[in-house]
Amino acid sequence: MKDRYSRQVLFRSIGEEGQKKIRKKHVMVIGSGALGTANAESLVRAGVGKLTIIDRDYVEFSNLQRQQLFAEQDVVDQIPKAVAAKRRLSDINSDVEIDAHVMDATGESLLPLLHEIDLVIDATDNFDIRFIMNDLLQKNEIPWIFGSCVSSTGMSYTVIPGHTPCINCLLHAAPLSGATCDSVGIISPAVQMVAAHQTTEALKLLVEDYEALRSRLVTFDLWNNRYQTIKVDRAKKENCPTCGIEPTFPHLQYESQTKTEVLCGRETVQIRAGREFNLDQLAERLKHLGQTKHNSFLVSLEYQSYRLVFFRDGRTLVHGTNSIEKAKSVYYKLIG
Repeated sequence: MKDRYSRQVLFRSIGEEGQKKIRKKHVMVIGSGALGTANAESLVRAGVGKLTIIDRDYVEFSNLQRQQLFAEQDVVDQIPKAVAAKRRLSDINSDVEIDAHVMDATGESLLPLLHEIDLVIDATDNFDIRFIMNDLLQKNEIPWIFGSCVSSTGMSYTVIPGHTPCINCLLHAAPLSGATCDSVGIISPAVQMVAAHQTTEALKLLVEDYEALRSRLVTFDLWNNRYQTIKVDRAKKENCPTCGIEPTFPHLQYESQTKTEVLCGRETVQIRAGREFNLDQLAERLKHLGQTKHNSFLVSLEYQSYRLVFFRDGRTLVHGTNSIEKAKSVYYKLIG
């Protein structure tokens, strides 16, 4: 094990003491797609003590172009991303404790998992979850590292509760476009660039080298040869509902939470039910309606022009529509 991290220990800003600190830390990665798998692999190879992975989706062929840790067989078997990532990461470094959770990231589902978390990596694909993270982590005083990429562009920022502007403040100062990977595509180097910034900041936090932290928002466009860091200190607002003087954490309130949502330009609607599914019974009940696939994590059904994927935790992905109303209609016809 000493040889395993020898090159990292030789780096003076980490050294032996820094490596010992890394070994004692617990990092949560929310999202196990492109950014999530890249960050997770780097942290596991660096020897982090414990890694918790959160993801609600399963592996598809379109993921393989940029989402490391996954293979074609994961697609064929319809393995949830968090599970597939854990399997590969455990092969890479069996000394790291890895928890994988196939679930939606909400204020309620994340809160019980935050015990003894030292750092959170944002690898999500939508701002509904990011705003929940922003409130929840601010309230619990846990630092986190924002990351986003699309096309050949990306950005990253390190949020330290009590010291830096939060994401709510930041987006007023530097608003983002609404483009997604599904609408304009993405090249894998953009993913790797954002992940490199995130993992580097993570290592600084894990070894407690706070003076080395980057205080600016970094943005880039690899294809058009642009790179910029933006000073955002003045973006912090005293009246911010998340990090201001009298925070209300609005995105943790029930009425602010999304129960049904269209997913990232994929012609897919997610429906969150208030109960878990018995997958064996569900597969048996649905098999006469169309072609079904069933494993210990999910049931997939080809129904008319739609594909529905039911997860044990009560979530359903309705592929083939961007209409919440149509998705609900199909769902209730099948589930009741």
